[in-house]
Amino acid sequence: MSQAVKCLILLAVVALFFVTELIPLAVTAMAGAIACGLLGLIPAKQVFSGLANSTVVLFAGMFVVGGAMFYTGLAQSVGNQVVRMCGKGENSLMFGLMVVGTCLSSVLSNTGTAACLLPVALGICSAAKIPASRQLMPLAFACGWGGIITMVGTPPNIIATGAMAEAGLETFGFFEFAWIGIPLSIAGMLYMMFIGKYLLPKAELDADQEIEQEIEANETTKSKQIVSGIILLAVVFVMAIGIPGVTLEIAAVIGALICVLTGCLTEKQAYASIDWVTIFLFAGMMPVSKAMDVTGAGALIADWTVGLMGGSPSPLVVTAILFILSCGLTQFMSNTASAALLCPIGIAISQNLGADPKAVLMAIAVAASCAFASPVGTPPNTLVLGPGGYKFMDYVKAGTGLIVVCFVVSLVIIPMVWPFFPGK
Repeated sequence: MSQAVKCLILLAVVALFFVTELIPLAVTAMAGAIACGLLGLIPAKQVFSGLANSTVVLFAGMFVVGGAMFYTGLAQSVGNQVVRMCGKGENSLMFGLMVVGTCLSSVLSNTGTAACLLPVALGICSAAKIPASRQLMPLAFACGWGGIITMVGTPPNIIATGAMAEAGLETFGFFEFAWIGIPLSIAGMLYMMFIGKYLLPKAELDADQEIEQEIEANETTKSKQIVSGIILLAVVFVMAIGIPGVTLEIAAVIGALICVLTGCLTEKQAYASIDWVTIFLFAGMMPVSKAMDVTGAGALIADWTVGLMGGSPSPLVVTAILFILSCGLTQFMSNTASAALLCPIGIAISQNLGADPKAVLMAIAVAASCAFASPVGTPPNTLVLGPGGYKFMDYVKAGTGLIVVCFVVSLVIIPMVWPFFPGK
C-alpha cells in the first residue's frame, strides 16, 4: 500500500471522527498528527510542528488581547454601544458584524480580522442577550468571503497570481478579485440572513456566563478599558500597515505581553483566556495537511478527478470540477495548500484546451476560500469553534448551503468577467 493511499485512509478516519465527535475534536486532530508520524507519512520531528506554527502563536496572542477586553469590561461597553445603535435584534446585529468582518478582511488578514472582532462580537452578544452561537459563525464566514475581494485578503489569491506569473501569463490586478469577491459577499450575507441563520445552534454558553461573572467580580477602571482598547487598535494598525520585520504573530504576542504588563489582566487570566481546544485542533491538522502534500495524496485526488472529465471537456466543466475539488480539499487541507496544489493543474488543463486560464484559476482560488463546512478548513472557523460552542456538524449544516450559493454565483460571474476564449 502506497503512502498516498495510507494518507487518504487516515484522512477518511479523521473525517469520520470529526463528523461523529465520538472523541473530542482536539484529540482527533492530535491523534491524526501522531498517526502521520507512526505511519511514516511525515518525519517524526514534524508531528508536533503545528504547535510552533505562526498561526497558532497568532491565535494565542489574540486570545489574550481579546481576553483583556473582557476582563477590563471594554468588550461589554462596546457591545452596549453597538446594541444601542443597532437595537437588540438578532438580524441587525448579524448583518452589522458581517459587514464589518467583510470590509476588514478584504484588506487585512482574515485570521487577524476574526481574532480582533471575536471579543467585540462576544461583548455584543452578551449585551443583547443573544447566544454567541448565533453570531460567531456568520462572522467567521464573513471573514472568509471578505478575503476574496483583494489580492492580499487571503493566501489563495496570492498563489493564483503567482502561478500566472510563473507561467509567463498576465496576472490578476490587486482589485480584480473584487469582481467576484463583492458578489459572493453580497450573496453570502443574503444567504445567512434568510436561510443560514435557521441552521445555527441556539444554545447559551457557560463560558460566556463565566466571563460575565468574573467581570462583575472585578473592579474595572475606565483607564484600563482605554489601555486595552488602545492595545487592540495598535495591534490591528500594525497588522494593517505591515511593518517590515513585525509579523502578525509578533504583533499579537507583543500586544498580549503589554496587556499583562499594564495590568489589563493577570497572568492567570491570560492563560485562562486562551482557547486550548482551538490551539490543539489547528496544530493537529497541520501535519495531516502536510502529509497530504508530501505523500501525493492530494495530487492523487486531483488526478483522479481530472481523469473523470474525459478527453476534451468544456472550459465550464473544467472550472466547475476544479471548483468542487478545490472546495472539497480545503475543508481539511489549508486553503494555501489546496490552491498551490491545483493552480498548476488548472493552468495546464486550460492551455491544453486553448482557453484563458484566468477563469479556471479564479475558480480554484475562490473555492479554496470557501472552507465553510468544516471548523478546520480556515483559521476564522477554528477561532470561533470554542467561544461559539459549536460542533463539527454545525459547520456542515450552515456551511454546505453557503458553498452551494458560492458555487452557483461563481459559475455565473467568473465566465462573464474572465471569458474562456476572449476576443472570440
